[in-house]
Amino acid sequence: MNSERLPQVMDPDTPVFTISVAATLAEMHPQTLRTYDRLGLVVPSRAKGGGRRYSPRDVYRLRLIQRLSQEEGVNLNGIRRIIALQTQLDDAHRRIDELTDLVRSLTQHEQGGSRVFSAGTTGHVWQGRSRRQPPALTASRSPQPGIA
Repeated sequence: MNSERLPQVMDPDTPVFTISVAATLAEMHPQTLRTYDRLGLVVPSRAKGGGRRYSPRDVYRLRLIQRLSQEEGVNLNGIRRIIALQTQLDDAHRRIDELTDLVRSLTQHEQGGSRVFSAGTTGHVWQGRSRRQPPALTASRSPQPGIA
């Protein structure tokens, strides 16, 4: 077997597991996964034929839901809120990483002692004097599940 052809690290968001495999990995019944899908707690990707495909991140979330429900006594609405807050926190961490990289880039490419950058009303920062934000850094906020 040629190991050079295999990925060294699996992307946690790649939908690779069927519902039966995901249920086994999460130690749940497949019907529970279908219920969580209907409730919007864990919404898997769909294969061409319509079958559910779960990612490693989905399996992690299923395990989290099970632990919060069974060990912590959190109801499904509470779990929905916890997941929404965790998603917001993860998004904030990604944005902090982007801004840290931008600051690092600006300080490394200091030209003549002047640093020029622009900032949008949404808090996005980019290099240059342009009034329009570059498309690559434009981020749209998706509504968080369970937040009214």
